[in-house]
Amino acid sequence: MNTAHTAESRFELLQSDDFSQYLLHEKREIVFILRQLAAKRSMITAYYADQGDFLMTGVVGISADERKLFLDLGKDEGQIAQAIAHKELVCVTQLDKVKIQFSLEKPELTEFDRFPALQASIPEVLLRLQRREYYRLAAPTSSAMVCQIPASSTGGSMIEVRVVDISGGGIAVVAPPLGAVFQPDMTFPQCRLLLPDQGVITTTLRVRNVFRMTSPSGVETIRVGCQFLNLPVQMANMVQRYILKAERERKIRGG
Repeated sequence: MNTAHTAESRFELLQSDDFSQYLLHEKREIVFILRQLAAKRSMITAYYADQGDFLMTGVVGISADERKLFLDLGKDEGQIAQAIAHKELVCVTQLDKVKIQFSLEKPELTEFDRFPALQASIPEVLLRLQRREYYRLAAPTSSAMVCQIPASSTGGSMIEVRVVDISGGGIAVVAPPLGAVFQPDMTFPQCRLLLPDQGVITTTLRVRNVFRMTSPSGVETIRVGCQFLNLPVQMANMVQRYILKAERERKIRGG
């Protein structure tokens, strides 16, 4: 695999209002997804250290008894040696634009179809971020969108966080790991969402899920999925106008 590809960000599901919405435990489902990754030759970022070190790889096959998974070995002997020494690989990829993550324990050197490969047991759990009910727009980088949220659910000073996507149902924001405490079902009243070219929306946000994310450079952030609560019709229309305008501009740019 070509290590020139951009690495996927590793993420860890900290808390969620419904874990079963994200985690797969059924072996049949897990094997099905792994076979899809192999069929589509999906590039996988396999992290093997807390500092963000990774190996670019991909699924090349699954054993006949569906107990072992085989990964492309790559060509960097130093990376391969480190990956094996760390005893665990945290694998991150995408399948049809849905984020996939799973861990592989005790990877070993082997051969698959007469080529060098890594093998590990089929993961017992696989994290898959499902498609959402609402169309979600990734916040354009050309016009940063921010949201001001009280430092606690009871009020207090405001902290400013970056919005990474938005839909008619809510937003996802990225915040430093230290600061406001976010837990599922917490509500934050009087949040101020600053919509570029539209104005300011004041709303109550309910936390739906919380993730820890680690960039390829090792920087940690918290990703918080939030739901709008009782958003007035006028403000809901502002959100939809912003989404439509941003999407039109993206298509014009050919993005």
